[in-house]
Amino acid sequence: MTEKSFFAGFGGQGIISLGQLWVYFAMEEGKNVTFFPFYGAEKRGGIARAGVIVSDEEIASPLVTRADSVIVMNTDSLSLCEKILRPGGIMLVNSTIVKQDPGRNDIQLYKVDAQAIAEKIGDLRIANMVALGALAKLTGVLRLTEAEKILKKFFPEGKHKFIPMNLEAIHAGFRAV
Repeated sequence: MTEKSFFAGFGGQGIISLGQLWVYFAMEEGKNVTFFPFYGAEKRGGIARAGVIVSDEEIASPLVTRADSVIVMNTDSLSLCEKILRPGGIMLVNSTIVKQDPGRNDIQLYKVDAQAIAEKIGDLRIANMVALGALAKLTGVLRLTEAEKILKKFFPEGKHKFIPMNLEAIHAGFRAV
């Protein structure tokens, strides 16, 4: 199994953190991983992208030039994600922000109100965790059985108070698709 994923949005949506967590979960589950982030120089509001590969076998290149799955967190990222997604691939769209549909009909499109779900839980900044849970279910790449334990290892101790909210967001995303 090899899954090439691409996450895109704007700075402040947690795209880079999403990519880091995606590969950290996979690594903790015994898989090979690569993570290739790209972001603008702005602190917030610039572009943010992450290419991740999860595989049972060795990975030759960290670049995701043809994705099996994509997460589109903002409207500006839709066209790029459309171009990089392979036919039949999974496109997960944050429908709270992205109101237009992709121009392709040869993909599996899933819409999740990631930001709205995150706000109901208590903080719109965890929309990335909602997306993580949804894509984990759609792809089957992550088991998420040890999510709390993995989050405790990933986040510094001072951030552990946010783990219950992040877990709730991951589970809400899983249920949303």
